[in-house]
Amino acid sequence: MKRIAILTAGGDTPALNATIYGAVERANALKIEVYGIIRGYAGLVDPRTPHVRLNPLFTTIPELDPCKGGTLLGASRTYVDPAESELLGQIGSRLKKLGIEGLICVGGDGTINGMQPLSEMLPCVLAPKTIDNDLGLNYLDEVHEWNEAGDRKELLTKPQREAIQLDEIINFATPGYATACFVVAQGMERIRTTAESHRRIAIVEVMGRDSGYIPLGSAYGQPDVILIPEVPLDMDRLERRIAELYDLQKHVVISIGEGIVDSTGHQLGAAHKSFDPAGNVVFSGAAEELKRMLVKRFGDEFFDSRRKHESGDSAIFTRKVGHTQRGGRPILFDRFYATQLGGKTVDLLHQGKNNVIATLQWSTKDGFRLDSIPAQRLRDQWGRIHARHVHPSLYDADKFQPSRLGMQYLSTILTSAVGADDIEQLSREIFSPGKLVARYQSVNIDIQRRIETIKDA
Repeated sequence: MKRIAILTAGGDTPALNATIYGAVERANALKIEVYGIIRGYAGLVDPRTPHVRLNPLFTTIPELDPCKGGTLLGASRTYVDPAESELLGQIGSRLKKLGIEGLICVGGDGTINGMQPLSEMLPCVLAPKTIDNDLGLNYLDEVHEWNEAGDRKELLTKPQREAIQLDEIINFATPGYATACFVVAQGMERIRTTAESHRRIAIVEVMGRDSGYIPLGSAYGQPDVILIPEVPLDMDRLERRIAELYDLQKHVVISIGEGIVDSTGHQLGAAHKSFDPAGNVVFSGAAEELKRMLVKRFGDEFFDSRRKHESGDSAIFTRKVGHTQRGGRPILFDRFYATQLGGKTVDLLHQGKNNVIATLQWSTKDGFRLDSIPAQRLRDQWGRIHARHVHPSLYDADKFQPSRLGMQYLSTILTSAVGADDIEQLSREIFSPGKLVARYQSVNIDIQRRIETIKDA
């Protein structure tokens, strides 16, 4: 294998450049050329197929910095439809014209679906990325526990396994998750002081879609209540808990996942049914909806009896951590393992593997290690890939907090996730005087100079 290509698809994460860097560095060692496809699958659909040589003379280009968030290649939510045979043929022809012998796709479940038809034309492997940490399985047989459903949000039958062992988890953590938890924990701590000072209830909405790993990880910011999408809201129990906490400490901080559902299974944040280009529900605001429900339940009397002249509407406020969870410098855990997984994908291609996913595994005996799994093993019997959910054994629904096993899971990833260089960089760079006189230098400008296209497109 002399030349391969790599692309980044779907939403951005802090660790994408680190993944690309790991792949390119491993390719350098194996004397394999690497072309970076611009803007993910959109670049393959484009007849010109814009691309960048990432390692001319087997030396990584200086623009590729594993410490910078996002992706220097750009990303898009364009996907390749397996039914478009003519387009697939054109893509195959373009890759052949470029001399590409293998393809690395960096992404999540949507990226796997886009990779599948391409794997019938040339070897393809996936490097996982998602801040949601929802790519993988709690255990290998979990795919058989889904039923056949006709709606977009498939219904999960009651798990056959009441408990899991951490070393059973397929793809223990995805690059980007640790940094997202880092950002969320800081956000929780900062919002806490405002809620505490003004004697208010703060509802902080975090990302994660239908999976509750980010709200679970927000436990490091010590919210009083954590609500995850996997557990439908019990408003009576939640109201009692909030009242107890408010009477005790005069404020409450609630962490809520954006995909939270009510007792009927309706998503609080999806009052207006709309979808993004990848087919995911566009959430309009779970935190705002929960605030509305709490204001209605508590009424003004609850707060006025404790704080004169305070209405329920003013006593409860909402905040979204938002896209800061997806951006910025990746912390040590994400940088290191994203780089390792990137290198693993090159090894898989070099070994002749196809349609497989590089995974990060963990065991009590060996700690973290690299492995791989056929992409088909993530599909149920109807061929669908489902977002991995937080298993019930990781969350204590009575306490609204991670369970003992959930704490062990989180600490395995996050205890040493921040490196000394992360702290040093923050101290050195955040208030650097040079930022006052020099404008931001976008990597897009330098990459634009390197972009090549298929000449006779």
